[in-house]
Amino acid sequence: ELLEVLMLDFHGLLRCKRIQKQEFNALYSGGFSVPGTIPFLGIRGDLYDGLPLALVGGDPDRRIRPVAGTLVLVPWYESPVAQVLIQYVGDDALDASAPLSTREAPAHAERSEEVSWIDPRTPLLRVLDRYRESKLKVTVAAELEFYLVDPTPGERPRPLLGKVPGTDRPQSGIQYCMADDLFDCDAFLEDVREVCKVQNVPLTAIHSEFSPGQWEINTHYQHDPVLAADHAVLLKRIVKGVARKHGWAATFMAKPFADHAGSGLHVHVAVYDERGENWFADTTPDSNEVPRLMPRLRHAVAGLADTLEQGMAIFAPNPNSYRRFKAGSFAPSGASWGYDHREATLRIPASSETSRRIEHRVAGADANPYLVIAAVLAGVHQGLESPREPPDPLPREADLSDACITLPKRLEVALHKLQQGDVLIDYLGKDFVESYAVLRLGEADDYYSQIPDIDYDWFLRAM
Repeated sequence: ELLEVLMLDFHGLLRCKRIQKQEFNALYSGGFSVPGTIPFLGIRGDLYDGLPLALVGGDPDRRIRPVAGTLVLVPWYESPVAQVLIQYVGDDALDASAPLSTREAPAHAERSEEVSWIDPRTPLLRVLDRYRESKLKVTVAAELEFYLVDPTPGERPRPLLGKVPGTDRPQSGIQYCMADDLFDCDAFLEDVREVCKVQNVPLTAIHSEFSPGQWEINTHYQHDPVLAADHAVLLKRIVKGVARKHGWAATFMAKPFADHAGSGLHVHVAVYDERGENWFADTTPDSNEVPRLMPRLRHAVAGLADTLEQGMAIFAPNPNSYRRFKAGSFAPSGASWGYDHREATLRIPASSETSRRIEHRVAGADANPYLVIAAVLAGVHQGLESPREPPDPLPREADLSDACITLPKRLEVALHKLQQGDVLIDYLGKDFVESYAVLRLGEADDYYSQIPDIDYDWFLRAM
């Protein structure tokens, strides 16, 4: 009876319009429009000076159309609701050779319009064009961390903790992969699984993380990176929706609690040629090394290291994001890499050769999955196209718990790196990068113009 039209913005947030049954046909026949400013909205719904007036002046309408394969039911509502992802289309479209998605669907074969550059999927589509030109394919999987939040009223949010058995005392301390956490949250986790099944979001594993109240949930790898990003965005919506149904809250903030670890979005990437052979694999007969870090894998790592600072404003898109990066927090500190080392920024997980891949561990859970995957794939492709050697990998026994943070520590610095860099602007598109930077800088200015309580605690009486 009802359909929620899910509209992405640059944050990766799903803005939503609920339409009635009599409007379904207009949406599916290409006659439905929404405000064209939606992709450019700030986290609180603001627009910022510096955005092109040709796009935002007068708040013009933009035509949209559904993305094939994304129409699903929304089980956590009491009302009869379905949802569908949309894309923005118009005259300022991508080149006609650029497909709407790499997934194969008959609806894409007879399209008359192309996706607009203002659509947050566009940078990823541009990057995938480069892989097609190089006759390469990629597989992508995402791991998302999040916190369940205690619904008990109070001045500050708190992570949802289990109870010490037989008491009302909260169970604090490291809770990594605790069976009791699965028991305590079984009904919530089962509802997440059921909704993911209904909405075609494939899961592989879920477990409690080191920090109390924190969880990690993994999606299955996909040969279509756009679909992998769809799954990550929809999974966030599922977790938050199901948590509300259970009277809780869930957050994908990068650093919601000062005393606990931040939440990340880890991206796994493998590259294959036209024959389906893994470009990172060791194909040397009778090799005894475990593993041999092959030249193409090393070149990809070098490309990722070279674009790491340029991509920080995408991997850490909010002022809060940078609170996640500190020594001893299992968050990356610099452009390190290594085999099976969880403190490395670029980790080569233990795997079979046919599954050899790179895990990019920089992005926060608050980042836009489409942009994160686009930036990661751009770095890999740049490394393969312009091969060079990276620094030496970390030894397995290396301790990075006290490593100095060499990544940008503030959003403004990261935005400068993005705008001054050449690689990501080329891959993602100049118009997109400039608009993204205006939005992020405007939000940063607003954020730092606020007076937080700590200013009163530290300075009001003393000064």
